[in-house]
Amino acid sequence: MGLLHFSSSCLLLAALAGSAHAGGDRDQELDAIWNDALFQKQFIGGYGINAEIEPRVTPEEVAILEKIRPLMAHDLPKAEAALKKQMKPECSAILDFTLGGIQFQQDRLPEALANFQRAVAKFPSFRRAWRNLGLINVRNASYDAGINSFIRMIELGGGDAYAYGLLGFAHSAKQDYQPAEAAYRNALLLQPDNTEWRLGLTRCAFKQGKFEECASLLDVLIARYPDKTDFWMLQAHTYLGMKRPLQAAGNLESVDRLGHSTVDSLHTLGDIYLSENLPDLATRAYLRAIDLDADQPPARPLRCAETLASRGATSQARQVAAHVRETFDGKLEDGDRRKLLKLEARLSMAEGEGGSETAAVLEELVKLDPLDGEALMLLGQHYAKAGEPDRAIFYYERAGSLDAFEVNAKVRQAQVLVGLGRYTDALPLLRRAQEVKPREDIARYLEQVERISKSGR
Repeated sequence: MGLLHFSSSCLLLAALAGSAHAGGDRDQELDAIWNDALFQKQFIGGYGINAEIEPRVTPEEVAILEKIRPLMAHDLPKAEAALKKQMKPECSAILDFTLGGIQFQQDRLPEALANFQRAVAKFPSFRRAWRNLGLINVRNASYDAGINSFIRMIELGGGDAYAYGLLGFAHSAKQDYQPAEAAYRNALLLQPDNTEWRLGLTRCAFKQGKFEECASLLDVLIARYPDKTDFWMLQAHTYLGMKRPLQAAGNLESVDRLGHSTVDSLHTLGDIYLSENLPDLATRAYLRAIDLDADQPPARPLRCAETLASRGATSQARQVAAHVRETFDGKLEDGDRRKLLKLEARLSMAEGEGGSETAAVLEELVKLDPLDGEALMLLGQHYAKAGEPDRAIFYYERAGSLDAFEVNAKVRQAQVLVGLGRYTDALPLLRRAQEVKPREDIARYLEQVERISKSGR
């Protein structure tokens, strides 16, 4: 599963961008909460006075509030001016709170924050003021201050869905997922239909490796929003975390049917199929990934073709390689072009078609780069199959001078010599290969050659 894990990790970063609360996603989530009609209604409805738990107001201050309240419904600047004109430094915390609320509604958060801070300084158990301090601090990405404000509010006996939800959001933004999960659960308990809270809880579960719970939460979200690509994608990677790759593939196919596949998602889909030994399906996914963006770097599609070839899926590798050549031929850099040529040569030889044209291509590659060990090895294999052992030995010797290819080149050269009956000449090569990198198969082959050599055949 190494290939699958490597490829999907890139996609995972994209699918879970919200779980890290990257800037753009964080703003979108907060906007969704801020623009919620119920949230706004609750905020505006919070200007009243609860005499049991809130600051006292004098009759004069009650008169001031009654005078400005009608203005607050239709002219916030005028209401603010009228309130400021009649406020005194020693006035009730209710007036500071009211002024902060008016400024908050005008999106003047620094001024609102200062007034809410004055309110709690005058009356430390002012629960609604603590709530609004939490809202503003989270909005400003001051997560520690926001968390402390919401906790103080809850300690004072408060706690509504939005306070718990934003508390979860703040903890999650700090990547502290256990308290974030607890806060989101409380928010979801109070507002079970709120998508933001359910999604926040889902991300916390994912980040903690609670994949079964994450998949279950996403079932609800997908049933509610079947066209929401992000939910399908997140569940796909949840299934990968649960070691259920074919279910992940089903989700990625659903994303494709919705018309929202990306190059990354299609490559991940292909990698899943290849890991499950389904090369035909893998090939289709890789071809779709190429077609989706003809301007993408060709290195990754080329690696897909090489991986198919390494798994023995020769015909499928040839399809992908041909599509790479067709799509990127004029855009291939020298390194990628050489890789493609070597891959095509290797595939031709694997299919028994390694003729003079293949050899000419490989020899041209060796002229361009005399230290291209892979091309040297392929030339050695070509001439060995073509019945030209001397030329095969020549190229294997050159490859054997390169550290990365020494072992395989010496074993291949020894095999050619054994085929010529030159057992004694083959032995030093096999011994050297076994010395550099001991392997059981080489050890057994060495024993066989030694026995034949000693028998004088």
